[in-house]
Amino acid sequence: MAEAEAKVQETKDASGNLVQYAADGGIALLTLNAPPANTYSHEMMQELDRAILAARMDESVHVIVITGSGEKFFCAGADISMLQSVTPTFKYYFCLHANETLSRLEQTPKLVIAAINGHCVGGGLEVAMAADLRVARKGAGKMGLPEVSLGVLPGTGGTQRLVRMVGKSRAIELMTTGELFDFERGAELGLVNHIYEAETGAAFMEQVLDYARQFTLPNKATHAVGRIKRAVQTGAEIPFESALALEREQLARRHQLDGARLADEAREPLRAARAGQHP
Repeated sequence: MAEAEAKVQETKDASGNLVQYAADGGIALLTLNAPPANTYSHEMMQELDRAILAARMDESVHVIVITGSGEKFFCAGADISMLQSVTPTFKYYFCLHANETLSRLEQTPKLVIAAINGHCVGGGLEVAMAADLRVARKGAGKMGLPEVSLGVLPGTGGTQRLVRMVGKSRAIELMTTGELFDFERGAELGLVNHIYEAETGAAFMEQVLDYARQFTLPNKATHAVGRIKRAVQTGAEIPFESALALEREQLARRHQLDGARLADEAREPLRAARAGQHP
């Protein structure tokens, strides 16, 4: 009972006004909630950071899904009015914290899926690119990094994540033109994994959750999914030989966990005997 109450309290603590948090069936759903465009402020990033940590530390959560509230926007990036009212120093630390938050999302050894339910532009695309997989609702909006039209460059990882996904030349072209494109074009570029047709936002989210469930127990070995993600995300950023060593370490760690589990199962009859019970 105490454990259940603690889990309910943890969910309440992780869920805020700007980022709603819900966990069920092995999936944590994080919803950016700042209508109409779900733009993010420092306060939203703080709530997102807490929600990511809550999902990371919850052993019952195996997949994280991040989406936007409503049906028009996944996220339109940073709150421009907020950025125009703060000092250059605040902007720097705001971007630093946003970088740290999205890196935490990217490096969490649990699969992260961005459910793109509407326009996904600027910092919104930067959030989506920090996910491992991206699925979009057909015809729901556009995506791209149009910051150049405001006289600035992407500041929440866009210049670095986009180049790693589409290559240098194409990334430079997309960012310097500020092109906005549909999700089909995003799929061609490798930015979108799947596009779902859905009459409503609720129907789209049900499709997303069905997709996510294939990566949870009993459908997949969730620890293996997480370690694949970890090996790829970290390994892609280090020298090849070091990445191979990381892969071996992840595999060895998996074997150690399996060994510990089997040893624990072997000790179960002894524990039952000591308790005066039949195994």
